[in-house]
Amino acid sequence: MMTNVQKLADHGQAIWLDYIRRSFIKAGDLQELIDKGVRGVTSNPSIFEKAIAGSDDYDADIQRLVGEGKSVTEIYEHLAVADIQSAADLLRPLYDETEGRDGFVSLEVSPTLAHNTEGTIADAKRLFATVDRPNLMIKIPATPEGIPAIEAVIAAGINVNVTLIFSLAQYEATTGAYIAGLETLLLAGGSLVGTASVASLFVSRVDAAVDADLAKLGLSDLRGHAAVDNAKLAYVRFREIFAGERWEKLARAGARVQRPLWASTGTKDPDYADTKYVDELIGADTVNTVPPATLDAFMEHGNVALSVETDLVGARERTDTLSELGVDLEAITAKLMDDGVASFAKAFDSLLRSVEDECARLSA
Repeated sequence: MMTNVQKLADHGQAIWLDYIRRSFIKAGDLQELIDKGVRGVTSNPSIFEKAIAGSDDYDADIQRLVGEGKSVTEIYEHLAVADIQSAADLLRPLYDETEGRDGFVSLEVSPTLAHNTEGTIADAKRLFATVDRPNLMIKIPATPEGIPAIEAVIAAGINVNVTLIFSLAQYEATTGAYIAGLETLLLAGGSLVGTASVASLFVSRVDAAVDADLAKLGLSDLRGHAAVDNAKLAYVRFREIFAGERWEKLARAGARVQRPLWASTGTKDPDYADTKYVDELIGADTVNTVPPATLDAFMEHGNVALSVETDLVGARERTDTLSELGVDLEAITAKLMDDGVASFAKAFDSLLRSVEDECARLSA
């Protein structure tokens, strides 16, 4: 019998797992999920910190690398790259089977480079060469400095997972960078067939912020709509942007659409269904990256039905109503992006401290 995740593929949506850990890969757990329909993996510094500091999976490698005189940053990168390569190798058959549509693993550029265009470009190229897997996606944040970096990295034929998108303006800038990058690549005589990208729109954090403002206004009836409405309106723009002659010229040369990816889809409010941000955002040419708990919940009782293009009129009306009530969605999403950049940088610092602590513990 097909799993709920496998059923999603029939609706054009791919589920990626927002989790990685060495024992999870080596014990066969990731392969089991791939067999059940998971079609990709995403990672971030917080995930790696929990994996490295919360297990002894990496002790032998850390001891060896300390003995070789590697720095803390070099040790982290060695550990992360090895896990990414292993996950990519497990997903490679799917990548080949889908001709490069799925089977990707994402690795983030250093969060310290979020406001450094040239540094981001250089780090993206270095990481892509270091991992040396065609099904690697480099995660780059959609900051003002990240947008031109995304264009340049796509123009170099490197797969990009654009992260930390919250607003429609950010989303449109992201799609513009992707299309412009492909045009540059095509003009230079490069192949568009092997270059892929997703645009990661963060979901649950929008509800958390908007709901807090609505609570202050005593408007509980509008709670729990903003995040999904925001994502649905982005999907409308997706359909509009990846149409017309400019895009068709690239499509004829082998380009694929930059799929919207729904991120931060674990439910934070206990009043909401634990599969809310999967059930309500199912649609063709989309990806949903989920933490393990959300994946388990969706496998067990998720609702598989096309939903991302339903109630679009209501989505627009509710979004307009928020503005009329003084809930500034643009200001909220701008702050969420700034907070997200700061949070990723903090997580990266914490990750390096954890690696440093592990080095000291194992050396002692």
